[in-house]
Amino acid sequence: MKGKSTTASQAKPIRRRIPKWALQSATDTPSSEQYYLRSIGRALEVLDCFDGKAALALKDISGQTGLPESTLFRVLLTLEKHGYLQQAVDGTYQLAPKLRFGWLIEQANILRAKARPELERLANHFNETASVAYLYEDRIHVLDSVETFHEIRMSNRIGRVLPPHCSAMGKAITAFQEQALADQILEIYGLARRTEHTITDRSRLFQQFAEIRRTGIAADREESILGGICYSAAICPAGKPVVAALSLSTPVIRMTPERDEETRKAVLEAANRIAAIC
Repeated sequence: MKGKSTTASQAKPIRRRIPKWALQSATDTPSSEQYYLRSIGRALEVLDCFDGKAALALKDISGQTGLPESTLFRVLLTLEKHGYLQQAVDGTYQLAPKLRFGWLIEQANILRAKARPELERLANHFNETASVAYLYEDRIHVLDSVETFHEIRMSNRIGRVLPPHCSAMGKAITAFQEQALADQILEIYGLARRTEHTITDRSRLFQQFAEIRRTGIAADREESILGGICYSAAICPAGKPVVAALSLSTPVIRMTPERDEETRKAVLEAANRIAAIC
């Protein structure tokens, strides 16, 4: 063992040859332009046009990139062939799943960072658990959570899939989706009864969705777990789809009528502040 250690310590470091062009300054503009691949640059410009949600037509992409449609068509065809874009029957294009999911994660992480101060503010003020959830395609996951230090408390595990019919954040997000997507979200999760308070009637649930859109507040009053109550508000950025919601959860034993009203107001205001910076 001693001999091996000595040999290892005397081993010479591997020397790698660095190309002369790589020694040039990275801030040297002529050098950067010289090695810039325009074809790859065009392809990346095209991909940057997509927001992960809306499909785009050839003319839409041409208007954003300024590329001639003849050139753009070849770029789109290449990206589709390599599985980065998908073309629908109406001729529009959309990000392929392998890029769309990555885009969703990136957007979720951006929102998580923006929402964190509001989560901490709510959790500290009420000394209860504050959480934020995000819509990934057709499933709603807990994105972040700040828990109270009470021994008896409501918890939210990051990454947990939320029921769209009996959790406050699940209902808040589903209520603001188009009918087809709302149906899909409910179809995937189902309307399983969690407690005696769980709403399993579809028409009654959609009536509640309409009330959530009117008031901005969704509630889970022992619908997903007995003894727990949660209020949530969707995060509604101007001109953008609703993909997230904020909530505050507490055991029923600590909820009073005065605290109930204060919680609703605080949750809605916090969601609106996040929406204003998204």
